[in-house]
Amino acid sequence: MKKNQLILGLVVFAALVALLVWGRDRIHFDFGVFRAQLAVADWKRIVAAVACIYAAYIVRAVRWALLLRHNKKVPLLSLLGTQVIGFTAIALIGRVADPVRPYLVAKKTGLPLSSQLAVYIVERLFDGGSMALIFSSVILVATWFGTPGTLPHQEQVALAAKWGLTATALGAFFLAAVRLAGGAVASFLETTLGVISARLGHAVGDKIRSFHQGLDILRSLADFGFAAGLSLGMWMLITLAYLESARAFVASPQLASMTLARCVLLLAVSGGASVLQLPIIGWFTQIGIVSGALVDFLGVAWEPAIACAAVILLVSFLAIVPVGLIWARFEHVNLRKVTVESEHAGEVLTADEPA
Repeated sequence: MKKNQLILGLVVFAALVALLVWGRDRIHFDFGVFRAQLAVADWKRIVAAVACIYAAYIVRAVRWALLLRHNKKVPLLSLLGTQVIGFTAIALIGRVADPVRPYLVAKKTGLPLSSQLAVYIVERLFDGGSMALIFSSVILVATWFGTPGTLPHQEQVALAAKWGLTATALGAFFLAAVRLAGGAVASFLETTLGVISARLGHAVGDKIRSFHQGLDILRSLADFGFAAGLSLGMWMLITLAYLESARAFVASPQLASMTLARCVLLLAVSGGASVLQLPIIGWFTQIGIVSGALVDFLGVAWEPAIACAAVILLVSFLAIVPVGLIWARFEHVNLRKVTVESEHAGEVLTADEPA
């Protein structure tokens, strides 16, 4: 695993160097303008954006507590530290630290790690569905009721929104089908895929049955409603944080007048860029991708685009790091150690599953 991470890091670093060499003579960047953009930015909006992100962490902790209430009831805010420390580990160490949150929750509550990995998977499903729903609904409303040219590449973006809405609906249907009749769904896929490969069919069937057991945390429509409502509320806060961060750059007309539709497009780009988050290097790749989208899609100049992308990274991803480091110190948690432990525990758990 570490060898693969090193190779991936070197590839990304080489790509960054190649990009810098390519853009050195093609992109005319004025550091004076860049500093001026930051100097005249409305920092009240940026502080408000950070407050939205902090509120989203509180919602995330409440959602996790509600998702495990059938296994063990815990105070709604008792898991806030696990979320803050876990995302701090991701920000500093990379996506390899993703298992830290379920690992810390398992240690804190005394529940099996497998049960918390199930909560993590369900949480991620709701995150993806909520983000897709917000993106698709905002884009389609802007396309249907807005003026032509409201969005860049409007037809393609609207098509992506329709596909996103369709995928969300299909995902919700599949989730409900597995929850209500997981055994039947597993047997159907096992038989169907077994025509192609018996091993593939058996593997998929086992995974669906395991997933069905994990969905035991959603035992009623009320459970689903609470999780969906909290997820949508959380992603609305994150969207508002992006909107406030962009509008803070009052010296850039395109950013100061940022619309909600353009903001969710930017959020989708940023979310895609953060999937393969690498330590430190990933910060610069994300800034590069988001600023490139601002320049190419929204016509923002390079100086305010890079400044805005850096602030978005700071607000949405790095603002929690100081709090997380302090919290980890009080909880006597070593981030690197707990990352290695959680990764090892996950590998052992996977090895114990059926082949």
